[in-house]
Amino acid sequence: MTKKLHTFFLFFFLVITISAQTIHETGQSNLSEHFQMTVISQSHSGFSVPYKGRNSLADSTEVSATSLTATLFLGKKLWKGASVYFNPELSGGAGLSYSVGIAGALNGETYRIGDPEPKVSIARAYLQQTFPFGKSADVEVNDDVNQVKDKLPENRLTITVGKFAISDFYDKNIYSHDPRNQFFNWSLMSNGAWDYPANTKGYTFGVVVELIKPSWTIRLSSVAEPRSANQSEMEYSFAHVHSESFEFEKNWSINKHGGAARFLLTNTFSRAPSYSDGLKAITSNDIHLLNVFNGTEENNGFGGTKFGIGFNGSQELTNDIGLFARAGWNDGKHATWTFTEIDQTVCAGLSVKGSKWHRSQDVCGIAGVINGISHEHQEFLKAGGSGFIVGDGNLNYGTEKVLEAYYNVKLTNTLWLTTDYQLVTNPGYNKDRKGPVHVFGIRGHIQF
Repeated sequence: MTKKLHTFFLFFFLVITISAQTIHETGQSNLSEHFQMTVISQSHSGFSVPYKGRNSLADSTEVSATSLTATLFLGKKLWKGASVYFNPELSGGAGLSYSVGIAGALNGETYRIGDPEPKVSIARAYLQQTFPFGKSADVEVNDDVNQVKDKLPENRLTITVGKFAISDFYDKNIYSHDPRNQFFNWSLMSNGAWDYPANTKGYTFGVVVELIKPSWTIRLSSVAEPRSANQSEMEYSFAHVHSESFEFEKNWSINKHGGAARFLLTNTFSRAPSYSDGLKAITSNDIHLLNVFNGTEENNGFGGTKFGIGFNGSQELTNDIGLFARAGWNDGKHATWTFTEIDQTVCAGLSVKGSKWHRSQDVCGIAGVINGISHEHQEFLKAGGSGFIVGDGNLNYGTEKVLEAYYNVKLTNTLWLTTDYQLVTNPGYNKDRKGPVHVFGIRGHIQF
């Protein structure tokens, strides 16, 4: 980390600590305050390659790439069933090769970083209102991150309006969803084939409606898309640019061990051009349109739609071992616009607590991912095109494979330290640059 990044972090940490302590001392039960800070540093081995392009992973050894995020989670109960949440966030640093060259990118925290220089922004600012849905007993909800302690109807309709991360609501998985304390890889923190609506830092604005029952939940949302690929400026126009998601979640218990399955449908209208138009742009040397694909210029017109489906499941096997899996697909006809360049994905893994070796608060995990892209996407990359994540100037197509393992140690009540290893073959779907690439990481995480 640079000296400037250290200075920004120290200042931000002091401000947050003082603010949180002040709120805590008021003793008001209708307030919620939490803080997190995560630092991830990674390196990767060198590997032999015949060529490289605009978005290639560096073939030489990268010794260190460090990211930092620090977030203050504030919440306040307003009236019965209503609360408001506000999250200022500091982010800075960069991923290996500036997070290009591997579709299943290596550091999930870099998705929240738009600029290597540390900057403070508003991550979330939203209102949430809950209504009883039929006759329902109240259940107590404990104070947590972006959750004020309250009594809510067991059967309820919840409406959220404002700025948030769409992943706060969808595609959750108890074993594989949060790069701040679980797997690092982008295609393990979320369904890689879901080009989920977000700005560079991972946030959008709109509305989410949830019908919540004890054993199942239905979610429906409509939110904004960025004006340019992987950029910060967002827009919402129901006539042209918007993204809808629907999810059905089912929960169960087998011999007192919980499990869940989530089925996701998504449809997005954006300015993303089609890969067939991209091939024409390569032939005609239309630099403007090619820059639209890689996110350096804005598309003044409108693109098309992208439809996707996803599955997400988890099952506790014992008190210490859990199993999870995801699968996803999108039609792959239009450019990746917000998340990462994956059109098909499947992954599975295990999470294990350290009780057997007398470290019950420690967690380790191992998972494998296979990512792929559509035929249109392949042809575009083979012709020399690039998106904002991958593009080697040529392509000998093969599915991208990632194996990740981590061990997360709880050092104190507020501090965790994680070691992480990732093995990547065919980075950027290119068998000519197959690697393998060995990636080593360490993570420090503070939360209270």
